Amino acid sequence: MEEINANEHETIEIQNQAIVHALYNTLATGDTKSVTEILAADLEWWFHGPLNCHHMMRMLTGEALHTEFKFEPRSITAIGDEIVIAEGYEGAQVYWVHVWTLKDGLITQFREYFNTWLMVKELKTRPINRWVGKNCFTVWRSQPRDLFRRSLPGLMLAI
Repeated sequence: MEEINANEHETIEIQNQAIVHALYNTLATGDTKSVTEILAADLEWWFHGPLNCHHMMRMLTGEALHTEFKFEPRSITAIGDEIVIAEGYEGAQVYWVHVWTLKDGLITQFREYFNTWLMVKELKTRPINRWVGKNCFTVWRSQPRDLFRRSLPGLMLAI
């Protein structure tokens, strides 16, 4: 397997972050054709939150207009070569986190957490593939500025 140097890792992270940023900009204008060009045909999707809050998936599938819900990320962060996390909130009532997985410039997986605190941890494994608690590093956590006094369910995502 070919080794990737640190500069190539950083380049991939920047490219993936730009792709996710472009996705939000494209969704804001309602340009669904451009959206489909960066999504894998077999996109995997997970959702955690109230059932009536499937806003992003409804937009990605064309079930909802781009004006139904505005996703305006407050932060977009690349985590390694494959994962980009976007976070947004609207006042004290709406908080969301999107975890996008990219491969070769295409979004292959999408996880949406609506009104849920999220902590992302990178888990290292032993050669025999057993999870080891000591080698668990927090790489990202929710930072909703307007919601610190609000009680929301919390989840940990292991990558």
